[in-house]
Amino acid sequence: MATVHLRIGDLVWGKLGRYPPWPGKIVSPPKDLKKPRGKKCFFVKFFGTEDHAWIKVEQLKPYHPHKEEMIKINKGKRFQQAVDAVEEFLKKGKGKDQSTESKGRKAPAKPMKIIEEDDEDPFKGGSSDKPASSMEPISKRLKIVEEDTGSTSIQAADSTALNGSITPTDKRIGFLGLGLMGSGVVSNLLKMGHVVTVWNRTAEKCDLFIQEGARLGRTPAEVVSMCEITFSCVSDPKAARDLVLGPSGVLQGIRPGKCYVEMSTIDPETVAELSQVITSRGGRFLEAPVSGSQQLSNEGMLVILAAGERSVYEDCSSCFQAMGKTSFFLGEVGNAARMMLILNMVQGSYMATIAEGLTLAQATGQSQQTFLDILCQGQMASSFVDQKCQNILQGNFKPDYYLKHIQKDLRLAISMGDSVNHPTPMAAAANEVYKRAKALDQSDNDMSAVYRAYIH
Repeated sequence: MATVHLRIGDLVWGKLGRYPPWPGKIVSPPKDLKKPRGKKCFFVKFFGTEDHAWIKVEQLKPYHPHKEEMIKINKGKRFQQAVDAVEEFLKKGKGKDQSTESKGRKAPAKPMKIIEEDDEDPFKGGSSDKPASSMEPISKRLKIVEEDTGSTSIQAADSTALNGSITPTDKRIGFLGLGLMGSGVVSNLLKMGHVVTVWNRTAEKCDLFIQEGARLGRTPAEVVSMCEITFSCVSDPKAARDLVLGPSGVLQGIRPGKCYVEMSTIDPETVAELSQVITSRGGRFLEAPVSGSQQLSNEGMLVILAAGERSVYEDCSSCFQAMGKTSFFLGEVGNAARMMLILNMVQGSYMATIAEGLTLAQATGQSQQTFLDILCQGQMASSFVDQKCQNILQGNFKPDYYLKHIQKDLRLAISMGDSVNHPTPMAAAANEVYKRAKALDQSDNDMSAVYRAYIH
């Protein structure tokens, strides 16, 4: 067994993958929590949050020697609150300054051992690494709520006080599609201890996840054949259909009992077609589109809308807890697609209206920043409004949700309205504005780039 010079009680900076370092303290893990396989790591409790996680030893730095460096590179109210919490902790005499020995200590704490993969470990559990910067609970427990509508919600609730954590399913998980949403989902599945095999049309995108412990599938068919549950998250109905029906596609790997979970935002007709071909081979089908953005995907705070075979939904419970803050079971196949399109129709129309308001403010000589300040103090205040407007004012259109995808969702929602003879004039008007933005080469920018349709 190898040892390091960090000990239980030490204050540290812990870095999780691509996320910024966060202040924490090395603590003893719960007795029923096992170190992730093959990883040299310590169990860290983060300040300013209820989060805790196994952190690789190479991602840890002593708190005091690196304090000034970290404060310079990290900003934000929550980060400052976490640093303040450390300082308050030290003032109360409960912290350990790693540059000096505490007075009156009976005996130094034993160095925490880093256990190799082939060592026996007295602790049991899974990896629960989650971006400390998200300030959301890592440990989650399953809470099922039956609603008046008859739908079921699986909510990821904080269970830190109960010493609980997500217990990853022992089923092998496959994931197809590592775009803006899929990448965050896979990262969180891995962090919560799931065994994941990945595939992406652009194979290079798999490299990062292989480094994080994922396995590589050469084709969608191979992934499905290797895994009990396979998720997919792609851009549109054509991509979803090609993934299943194309050469070396999903359908070629389906065998009786295999589960396929379609997470793409697509139309209910395509969902029904995919369900039919999967189940015709003895497979089990669930649709589970997600409401959120790249940021929420990274933070494991998506909202999952599921429909189809109820037993598949239940089999996916640990996966849904890892990737989202809540999930809803909406009944028969097609219902989740319908609900998702309605939600994105509202969001897309709202974003276009906000952009229209900002440009009208400018055109009439009003301050756009003041408009935003007033908006954020009223009934329409939300993190969505604040973030999108700030990005517009800063000229930052880095995609969090692609403009081309929200326009696709509007188009599908309008078509769905036509199919039941229901008018969607607001969505239709917004759709035209997004089409104008696409003509201005904004497709691969964030949806907030619809603003540019009004200024060109």
